[in-house]
Parts: sequence; structure tokens; C-alpha cells
Amino acid sequence: MARRIISVFVLTLLVGILGFSIVMMIKYYPDYKDEKEQKDTQKTMNQTTEKITPTAKPVQKPDFISPTPTPSPTPVPIKDYSEEFYISRISEDILERISGKSYPEDAEISIDDLRWVHVAHYGFDGKIHEGELIVNKAIAHDVKEIFAELFEIEYPIEKIRLIDEYDAVDEASMEDNNSSAFCYRTIAESKTISNHAYGLAIDINPLYNPYVYKRKDGTQFLQPENAEEYVDRDADNPYYIKKDDDCYNIFISHGFTWGGEWSGKKDYQHFEKEIEKKK
Repeated sequence: MARRIISVFVLTLLVGILGFSIVMMIKYYPDYKDEKEQKDTQKTMNQTTEKITPTAKPVQKPDFISPTPTPSPTPVPIKDYSEEFYISRISEDILERISGKSYPEDAEISIDDLRWVHVAHYGFDGKIHEGELIVNKAIAHDVKEIFAELFEIEYPIEKIRLIDEYDAVDEASMEDNNSSAFCYRTIAESKTISNHAYGLAIDINPLYNPYVYKRKDGTQFLQPENAEEYVDRDADNPYYIKKDDDCYNIFISHGFTWGGEWSGKKDYQHFEKEIEKKK
């Protein structure tokens, strides 16, 4: 009897424990399952991240290669153009070129009073050209220095040739925009001997800087005749000579006067220097 009671008690206890366990499982298993699934998911993600994250490799610095030194270019010698500016007496060759043209037989100036001046100048093409003038020996050094200074600033002068290349015809020389000096002649439309006849005057870019004035009858005198479009001095032209420009200032600094400042007649191409002439 006692054993039966004990058996029943033990059985009842076991049933109670089993029932309690079932109740607890029903109550807490969903939370446990969710937590486990979350942990498993996080673990999987961590493993995946570890797989796809590239392993950082140390940056290798490139080996330093010393650059091959570039050889210095061979310096190009710069020509000393000062040697292009010089003065000489009138040689036999030059005298032959000018005799009967710019230097007629009745010229009232001795050939010994004239000098040949060799110069260099920048042309309208931007290139360097040779030029030559004949001037009075009293201004020869001034003329050489003037053209050296014009060359230094690359002042453009189209041509500098002896007027004898035009048979000493002043109009032809000016129409070709030739800059020149000596020519034994009178002033245009006058019987007065020009300062060009004594080698004391120089005309610069004459086509663009004409000699112009109104005659007494109201008509216009113009030289050269093909310079009509350059009579208007208010126009913008790089070859015009104007007061206080480079060409003007250089000539004035050497004691020359400018025909563009004359009253009445205007000779924009013309620079001259007064000296005491021999009687």
C-alpha cells in the first residue's frame, strides 16, 4: 500500500514537472528562437564582410630614378649690329654713283664736306635691312647715332637708299616711300636751295608723311602726289610722324627741327639741322 502511494506521488511529480517544462517552453521558446536567429544572421554577415573586405596591401614607393640631365643648348651668338653703323668719306665708287644726279657739276658744296653713312634699320616687314645716306660731315655723327637709336627701338623705316637710285628725282623717291638725305636741288616750287642740297636734311617715310600746303590760289600742293590719303593727320597710322613720338623725340634730342611744326606749310617727313654754312 505504501509503495503504491509512493509510486502515485512520483508519477504525479513527474507529470507536474513535465507540464511545467512544456509551459515554459511555450512561453519562452519564440524569444529564444528569434534571438538565436538574429545571432546567426549577424554571424553570417560578419563572415561575409570578412570575406569581401580586401586585405590592405602596403603601398610600395616607386624606386627613385634620377632624371637624365638635359644638355644645355649651345648659345646662339647675337650679332652686334652696332658694327652696321659707320661713317666714311665719299669714295670713288660712291662719287661715280652720284655724279650728274644728286651731285651735279654746278653743286655749290664740296664733296669733302659730305659723308657716306651706313646704317641698319627695321623695314615694314619686320626684318633688318641695310641703308645708306649721304649727309653733311657736320651732322654725320648725329645721323649715325639717330639711326642707331631708331634701330634700337625697332622703329620701322621701309627703305633707306641713295636718291640716285631714282635718278635723283625727288618725287619718284618719295612715291616709293624711300627715306633719303642729300640731293642738290631747290625747294619744290621755289628757286631757294634746299637744306637737302647741303646734306643737312633727312626725309623719313615720305609717302606716309607728305609735304603739303595751300597755294595762294587756294589749290593744294602735295608731295608725293600719291599721298592724298595720308594728308589727314588725325587718322591712326603706325607710320605717321607726330610730335613727341619716338622718331620726333630722337631727332629733336640731336638738335634737329621738324617740318611738321612749321606754320603754313607742313613737311611731315622732314627733319633738318642748322649749322653755320661756309660762304
